[in-house]
Amino acid sequence: APQLAESGGGSVQAGGSLRLSCTASGVRYRGYRWGWFRQKDERARVAWIDSSGSTWYSDPVKGRFTVSRDTDKNILYLQMNALKPEDSGTYFCAAGVQAYGTYEYRYWGQGTQVSVSS
Repeated sequence: APQLAESGGGSVQAGGSLRLSCTASGVRYRGYRWGWFRQKDERARVAWIDSSGSTWYSDPVKGRFTVSRDTDKNILYLQMNALKPEDSGTYFCAAGVQAYGTYEYRYWGQGTQVSVSS
């Protein structure tokens, strides 16, 4: 099973940028879908990238966030620009496997905190 570790969180003012990283080790399977989630009161999916390079973004972050992956280094990134206070929360990366017609995110990092002040 892969082990995931996020980094890059911090405190910024609204309009600023942060880049989150998620380093994955023990990756044996090339078909994972890699996702970013934000947790405040509940955990919400923010973006994902799959093994073909296809990406998806939630509506609130479209045009501001970019998910990418360095497959050689097994590092997942989330570039966050034009940050807003509502982007604050704990960000988790996760690896999902396809099951029952959808993806189950089974492997999670420990999270990194993002705080955006107005």
